[in-house]
Amino acid sequence: MRKPLFLLLSCAALAIPALAEAPKAVNGKLVDDEGRTLYTFDKDTVAGKSACEGGCAANWPAALADSYDKAAADWSFVTAADGKRQWAYKGHPLYRFAMDKKAGDANGDGKGGVWHTAKP
Repeated sequence: MRKPLFLLLSCAALAIPALAEAPKAVNGKLVDDEGRTLYTFDKDTVAGKSACEGGCAANWPAALADSYDKAAADWSFVTAADGKRQWAYKGHPLYRFAMDKKAGDANGDGKGGVWHTAKP
């Protein structure tokens, strides 16, 4: 009886999704659940919508929220170019930069004069 119960519980544990954390402030900048720097885009001028589409979105992927994430205080969601939920801080959509390869990289700050490290 123990073996079937153990197998059942093991399978149930595998079905539970890993819960990612919401973005947070670290060392004066906003980072995702992997510690990667998040950015804002000056061309995001329509409330609740990302202006980064196509090639832009390939280089600057949206900081996506999971279905179970909850908005709170300064944190909210906007609609990313692909229709998914994207994190926003004080109404500003948040992005990652494709050239940031590890936690702490901030290679996108100042790119094109329109990308900026997101700060609390």
